[in-house]
Amino acid sequence: MKINDIAQIAEVSKSAVSLALNGKPGVSQETRQKIIRIAEENGYNPKSFSKTKTNSTSKIFRFIACTHTGIITEQYQSQSFFMELINNIDQSLSSKGYSLIISSINIDSLEQEIMNLEKQQSTSGILLLGTNLTEGQIKTVANLQSNLVVLDTCFETLDINFIVMNNVIGGYQAGKHLVELGHSKIGYAESISRMYNFDSRRRGFQKAMEENGLRIKPEHTFQMSPTDLSIQNGFTQSILELKDNLPTAIFCECDYMAISVIKALNELDLQVPEDISVIGFDNIMESQIVSPELTTIHVKKDKIASLAVEKLIREIDYQEEDKMKIFIDTELVKRRSSCKRQHQHE
Repeated sequence: MKINDIAQIAEVSKSAVSLALNGKPGVSQETRQKIIRIAEENGYNPKSFSKTKTNSTSKIFRFIACTHTGIITEQYQSQSFFMELINNIDQSLSSKGYSLIISSINIDSLEQEIMNLEKQQSTSGILLLGTNLTEGQIKTVANLQSNLVVLDTCFETLDINFIVMNNVIGGYQAGKHLVELGHSKIGYAESISRMYNFDSRRRGFQKAMEENGLRIKPEHTFQMSPTDLSIQNGFTQSILELKDNLPTAIFCECDYMAISVIKALNELDLQVPEDISVIGFDNIMESQIVSPELTTIHVKKDKIASLAVEKLIREIDYQEEDKMKIFIDTELVKRRSSCKRQHQHE
């Protein structure tokens, strides 16, 4: 029996038979079952068909976050950025008929933990939160699961799929905004934990400064924790020591740092934005709760999630082999924490 014969009996096209037997979308569930039944009854059993039958049941993706890597703590799911990203992935998956397992793995036993998890429940593909991972660690995961999309970082030389926000344009948008508001004494709050995202944001921000003949003075560079929303004493101390040499604006590498900066400045009786404008990066939920509401760079987490899901599904359902590096541009969101330079403070 050939595909042509099955198509005639089932009264469908040859392509519909091919889609059904290879577990690909494009035919209704009712038609798929009818075609498979006819194929089985007539002893049609090529290798690809039997293989697809066993694999098509695993319509599960695994989202993996590696803890103990600086910025990704064991409580990472309570951080707005990651919570929103995971929710967006879950929504994108459920609309495609896949389900999601969320796994937190200790980076020190990365390979062993993934192998153990896959033994308990095998999955069709992995969405890896690469935020603070090294090239070697990402390669390790790719060797275990070829259907892989890495989020929130990018290594251009790896033959692996990466989907990440365009950090460089985001940093550039932030710098350009402050310059357009008339600021020239601009401070920079940088994360004590360094990673791809923060380094790229700095590149974009510095490009905006250089284009306008500006530079960030060493005394206006502040080092902060990227995961602490409370007032950070090191930053407060630096501001006190600057006295009459304060910047009129500060760019922070993430919203957590920006919110911490606003709280500290409020406590020191410095008005935001009248005395010092503040701009963040990520556009997390808390950015609209802080007072004043935070000017920030919006990361399209929904777009990152949907593209990641679509890419994995194309690899699984259509055996797409082309690897991709996808950058999603960011948008400036103007709120009340930034304003035109107040001349009396220059």
